[in-house]
Order: sequence, then structure tokens, then C-alpha cells
Amino acid sequence: MISKGPFQITAVNQVGFVVKDLDRAMAAYWRVGVGPWRVYTYGEPLVKDITYRGKPGNWRFLIALANLGGGFSLELIQPLSGESIYSEFLEKHGEGGIQHLGIVVDDLDRVVEEARQAGYAVIQSGRGHGVRGDGKFAYLGTEDDLFTVYELMELVSERYPPQRVYPENVA
Repeated sequence: MISKGPFQITAVNQVGFVVKDLDRAMAAYWRVGVGPWRVYTYGEPLVKDITYRGKPGNWRFLIALANLGGGFSLELIQPLSGESIYSEFLEKHGEGGIQHLGIVVDDLDRVVEEARQAGYAVIQSGRGHGVRGDGKFAYLGTEDDLFTVYELMELVSERYPPQRVYPENVA
């Protein structure tokens, strides 16, 4: 936890891993008791306003989310197309290792501004997802000094139903 300063990490709510094969990764985690997994395709049209390194983004990726309790989740991400921090991660590191840690915030715009004032740039972001279009996220370029990427998340008030659940016969 950063003890002082404008941008503070107070709790980690999510750990994200980039994978080449989402189904293989979900199956491996299911074998050790993690799941069920809710699967979504992120990118347009689900996420309305996407960026990558300060420019409009063209990325699409699959995500799978599994709740572990206490407001904590694992996220598996499989890049599908376009430039993204996920495809960069696979090129640089391959599979394995934590790609990001996620932090839930109440006011994404305020916390992003605090992060910018602390010297961190937004390297990828998305807005406008969820049933009411109120979901927002921003990944910060924190890797050089905090050893991983941090994602700030302003959660949706109502999430769309998943495209599918893994395994299929578990709710």
C-alpha cells in the first residue's frame, strides 16, 4: 500500500492473467476449484469508448471472471484482435505471471487524475459497458516502478448476462 500521496492503493479486488487459450485456462483453474467462470467479449459494441496508449483503440478480447469471495475475483484474458496491453504482455512475457492487479474505485475520473498527478499515464481504457452503460476502467502505466500494471475499475451497476458460463452445467 502506498502510504501517502494522491494516488493510493488501498485494496486489490482482482488479479488478471493473459492467456492464449481461455478454455484451457478455465479448465485448469476449475480442476483446482476456481469457478464457475463468466465469459464476455470486450471491445465494441459491448464497450463503447476504448483507448490504447492515448489513441482510439481497436482491441477485442475474451475475459472470464471467477469470484473467489470477499469481493475478490480472478480474470483470465485472451486477446482476439487489435493492439492492446494484453497482446503486448504475451509478446514480452508469454503466458504466466500476473498481468494486472485491479482496484475498485468510486470515481474513476478523479482517481485517474490523481494517478496522472503522481506520474502515471493511462495505457488502455474503456467506458460505457454494462446494462446502464456506467462501467469504466483504466489501466495505468505502473509497471516500471510498481512491478505490474494496475487497473482502476468503476464497476457497472448491472452487468449483462455472460455469453456463456464454464463449466456449462454449473450456475
